[in-house]
Amino acid sequence: MLSRLARPAAAALRRGLATTAQNNAKVAVLGASGGIGQPLSLLLKNSPLVSRLSLYDIAHTPGVAADLSHIETRANVKGFLGPEQLPECLKGCDVVVIPAGVPRKPGMTRDDLFNTNASIVATLTTACAKHCPEAMICIISNPVNSTIPITSEVFKKHGVYNPNRIFGVTTLDIVRANTFVAELKGLDPARVSVPVIGGHAGKTIIPLISQCTPKVDFPQDQLEKLTGRIQEAGTEVVKAKAGAGSATLSMAYAGARFVFSLVDAMNGKEGVIECAFVRSEETESPYFSTPLLLGKNGIEKNLGIGKITPFEEKMVAEAMSELKASIKKGEDFAKNFK
Repeated sequence: MLSRLARPAAAALRRGLATTAQNNAKVAVLGASGGIGQPLSLLLKNSPLVSRLSLYDIAHTPGVAADLSHIETRANVKGFLGPEQLPECLKGCDVVVIPAGVPRKPGMTRDDLFNTNASIVATLTTACAKHCPEAMICIISNPVNSTIPITSEVFKKHGVYNPNRIFGVTTLDIVRANTFVAELKGLDPARVSVPVIGGHAGKTIIPLISQCTPKVDFPQDQLEKLTGRIQEAGTEVVKAKAGAGSATLSMAYAGARFVFSLVDAMNGKEGVIECAFVRSEETESPYFSTPLLLGKNGIEKNLGIGKITPFEEKMVAEAMSELKASIKKGEDFAKNFK
């Protein structure tokens, strides 16, 4: 079912850049001056899907906003600086994207970012719960396996929790899987679609190569190597940047792709499917990424895992303890956050 419904990988981003429809999404980027925030804001500014772009950070946002505002596209750009301007930034937003936080450095796991980024996400999502409780919340800040449970608990605390509107953006795992499969098979990456389920760290990243469109086959040793590369692709970039940051440009692309898909669905486009880390009953883990049918109100239907191979089943089983521990860590943090 999933492969039949799957779209070409880059279709969402192309639609974001090429649609002629006059759409009016009001989008906020929290952490807009950072390594992901700037290129993400550029891609959003370049899209006719966006009518208002509100950029927030604790430094440099007036400059980023001034720079982007000179681009000849219709999105009205405004920069907001510091906590006192955050409420105004969020007012009336349809979609809030949060890439704020510290990047990984060589030798760090996503979990090492926890203490700093958990506080940042809890603070920003508290503001969202107060000032735009109906908005779609798209969390990029790592560790996503913990920051999504934090976001949910914050929204619960404020009595505005809707699990269909809170997304952990795992799209980069799909983008990487599509690219790496295409490289190995000599295919056009824009026409390859690999669902990636589970979480967004190491072995919790589970690419379902068996559900790839078009259908591909790999010998077991090559499949294991490919899977390992997809799981550790973030570390590949961290090492290559040698202390100068983590995946920012590819993450910005993936974040924009997810936002464009979401806005398309909110505008009534049918059959829009993306994977994301969300509240889920598909497995014993309370949060889990699977392909989701998106609609006007966020998640319309969780399409589940579908038919998978014994190799993939084993990966799901092996991811469970790490996933549950990361989720609990996030929930515990949120409960004690003042």
